[in-house]
Amino acid sequence: MSDTNWTTDAPQAYGEALDRAARATIAGMTRGLAPSTLATATLDWMMHLASSPGKQAELTEKAMTAATTLMSGAFVTHESPVKDRRFAAAQWSRPPYALMRDAFLLTEDWWQTATTGLRGMEPAHEAALSFSVRQMLDVFSPSNIPFLNPEVVARTAETGGANLVRGALNFASDMTQFIGGQQVNGNGFHLGKDLAATPGKVVARTHLMELIQYSPTTARTHPEPVLIVPAWIMKYYILDLSAQNSLVRWLVAQGFTVFMISWRNPQSEDRDLGILEYLDQGPRAALKAIQAITGAPKVHAAGYCLGGTLLSLMAARMAHDHDERLASMTLFAAQVDFSEAGELALFISEAQVALLEDMMWHQGYLDSDQMSGAFTLLRSNDLVWSRMVSEYMMGERAHPNDLMCWNADTTRMPYRMHSEYLRELFLENRFAEGKYELEGHKLSLTELRLPILAVGTETDHVAPWRSVFKIQRLTETETTFILTSGGHNAGIVSEPGHRNRHYRIATTQRDDPYLDADEWFATHAPVEGSWWPEWGRWLARRSGPKGALPPMGDLANGYPVLGDAPGTYVMQH
Repeated sequence: MSDTNWTTDAPQAYGEALDRAARATIAGMTRGLAPSTLATATLDWMMHLASSPGKQAELTEKAMTAATTLMSGAFVTHESPVKDRRFAAAQWSRPPYALMRDAFLLTEDWWQTATTGLRGMEPAHEAALSFSVRQMLDVFSPSNIPFLNPEVVARTAETGGANLVRGALNFASDMTQFIGGQQVNGNGFHLGKDLAATPGKVVARTHLMELIQYSPTTARTHPEPVLIVPAWIMKYYILDLSAQNSLVRWLVAQGFTVFMISWRNPQSEDRDLGILEYLDQGPRAALKAIQAITGAPKVHAAGYCLGGTLLSLMAARMAHDHDERLASMTLFAAQVDFSEAGELALFISEAQVALLEDMMWHQGYLDSDQMSGAFTLLRSNDLVWSRMVSEYMMGERAHPNDLMCWNADTTRMPYRMHSEYLRELFLENRFAEGKYELEGHKLSLTELRLPILAVGTETDHVAPWRSVFKIQRLTETETTFILTSGGHNAGIVSEPGHRNRHYRIATTQRDDPYLDADEWFATHAPVEGSWWPEWGRWLARRSGPKGALPPMGDLANGYPVLGDAPGTYVMQH
């Protein structure tokens, strides 16, 4: 007989570990997407469609009308097919390509009708199924098939097939880099030289962050420094790209002393670091260092994406403690209310979070390429199919730019931190509902009294601007909202002089009547140009007159210069 002493908990623990390992394997095969989510939505749709004879009749009539329209060649829709960028070329309006285009678009329209408007179906299931069907149909778009795409056919005839040879070489090169774990299209730029090159010094370091203080370029600066908190899922230099579009370089030139957090790229041993550790070793430690170095009683704080969410948690906790060290708070494409977080919410369900937790539990962190499935699907036409046509069929390799290189420089997320964010903030939306607990206290945004500026971007797939806009309803303080053209990244990196940029802006006082997002949009006309100068003026109005330059680091107060910017953490892979 074995000497092993089995307790009643041991078999259960073993079973849970086995289940986690199995789900982690599934997650690896599905790039982190939960198959049960789509299966549940499909079953819901099938059951409600089966009990809806009126809907069935509508779909039958629609199919017959589409077939008749195609045969008659009289296809007319309320939205011109040319507005679909896949079919914008003039060749798509000529036979036989026009017939293939029209058949595809009519099929998309039929499935959109089939998967929406079913009475009794769960809205979340409807959204998930409709979205998934669109993604599956996109695979079979005639634009993605070389011999059905007139642009590819014409290019092949012009070059004698050289475009296909170049495309095959591009594909082979990308696959070689992907298998080898290298960055695809990420060459040609170097950190500290071409990117993240604004001069500065690392003046503080914790296990999770390095604090960069940037060198002044003006003779005098405002007394209130600016602390920038990027998201922990990205390298900070999205805000310090090339010299011409670096937000940091521009802000320093406006006479502000700027500090930036550069997050560590976590390893498996960091698996148990959560939101509290990121707060303590991130913005809290940075704020303490900044005040020790500059002697400033107040600091402007800005947060980008999830960095803005983290900053908001800190600000709410400080407000609860009547800590008034923040002069203002700026949020770049950052959400504090996730109840309507756009199409990304389709991938954040209980099943999805559980699957990601098991994946992270297995290895201690989540790689960015493991979470990229959802982000890629959100913009599959831009990130997958258009690139496939351009690079692999037309043989045109996109020239790398600074934003592409930054996007390829990926980071990881520790198990506990990302699990807490996904479950407590995103899925359960505790912060917006006043239920998020930090250090024994529930936090409420209504306690904030500092001025807030929030920036949303018009085509943001990660933080939809109507979700970002909700900060005005959740707080009881002066809030300025800027809505700028562009997406989650390009809308924020929108330097003065950038062509075809515009923004809307308005300030809401505490007692002003409430406007919802659509009313706000309709009542505020766009202003041409970059929103950066607007932010600079907003900060200046809430700052003291310019004076003497602060020191770079402060050895006497325990913050010696540790090295040159961009530091060491940003180099980690």
